[in-house]
Amino acid sequence: MTIQEIYDLAIEMGIKADPRGSVRVKKILAKRAEEYKKLTPAKKKLFDLESLKNPYSDTRILFGDGSVEVDRIMAGIDAEAAEILLVDRLNQKGEGIDLLLSHHPSGHALAALHEVMDLQIDTFEKAGVPANVAHSLFDLRMQKVKRKISPLNHSQAVDAARLLLIPLMAIHTVWDNLGNYFLEGYLAKRKFETAGDVLDYINEIPEFVESAKGKAGPYLAAGRPTGRAGKVVSFLTGGTNPSKELYMELAKAGVGTIVEMHVPEEAVEELGKLHVNVIDTGHMAADSIGANIFLDELERRGIQVISSSGLIRVKRKEKLI
Repeated sequence: MTIQEIYDLAIEMGIKADPRGSVRVKKILAKRAEEYKKLTPAKKKLFDLESLKNPYSDTRILFGDGSVEVDRIMAGIDAEAAEILLVDRLNQKGEGIDLLLSHHPSGHALAALHEVMDLQIDTFEKAGVPANVAHSLFDLRMQKVKRKISPLNHSQAVDAARLLLIPLMAIHTVWDNLGNYFLEGYLAKRKFETAGDVLDYINEIPEFVESAKGKAGPYLAAGRPTGRAGKVVSFLTGGTNPSKELYMELAKAGVGTIVEMHVPEEAVEELGKLHVNVIDTGHMAADSIGANIFLDELERRGIQVISSSGLIRVKRKEKLI
C-alpha cells in the first residue's frame, strides 16, 4: 500500500464507524462543498480543500509523499520529536520503517482539533440531550478548545519529520470512531444491574486487561459498585472532552452511567453529586482499541506493524467493520 492508500482507508473506515451514520456524514461533506463554491476567491485561497473529502480535520498526512510504498510502519498513541528520532535511529539499525503513524495529532491536524467536536452534538442527542441545547453548549466548548490550542507549538513534530525525512500521519477521530463503534456494540450485548457489573464487563476487553496490569485500567471515578447502572452510555470520540455543563445535561436526560476514556475532575465531582456513575476506562487503552481495529486491517493487507508510544497492541482475527 502507499501512504495515500493508507490515508484513504482510514477515512473510509472512519466514516463507516461514525456515530452520525455515513449518510449524514456525506450530507455534511456535500453542504461543505456548496459553501466552498460561494466563497470569494480570497477566502478560497485559505480554505482547507482536504476537508471536502475528509470530514476529520485531525486526521491528515502531515509529512511525506502519498505515492511512497509502505511495507512497515511504526504506530503509537503519540508521535512527537522523540518518536521521529526513534524511527530515524531504528532505521539506522536496519528496521526499514516507511511511515510513522500517530493517534494524537500535531501540526495543522492539532490546530484544527476543535473542528471535529460537532460530532458530539449527535452523540449527545442520541443519549437524550435536546439537539438545540447540545449545539449551543458545544459551540461554546469548541471555541474554548480553539483558544486553548491556538498558542501551542503545533509544528514541532512535523518539522522534525521534515528534517529527518520521516513520513508522518495522524489518525485521530477515525480511530476514536472505531473504538467508539466497538465499545457501543460491546455494551449493547448486555443488560446491567449495577455500575460494578458494567465495570467488570468492560474489564474483560483485552486492551483493558493489559492496562490494568500496568495499574492504568478502568475504574469507577464516581458512584459505587453496588449502585444501579441505569441508562449506560459511552463516549470515545469527538476530539476532546465536553464541558462540565454538557455532562450535567446528560444527567438531566436520565443517563445513569457514563463510560469515558477520561473525564475532567470538575465534571466527576458534579456527576457524583447527581448520583451518575462515571467509569474512566483509561486513556491509552481506550485509544488503543480503535487503533488496533485499523492496524489489523493494515496487517491483512500485508503491512508490518511495530507498536510504540503507549499503544497496547491486541490483534483480532474478525473484521469488525
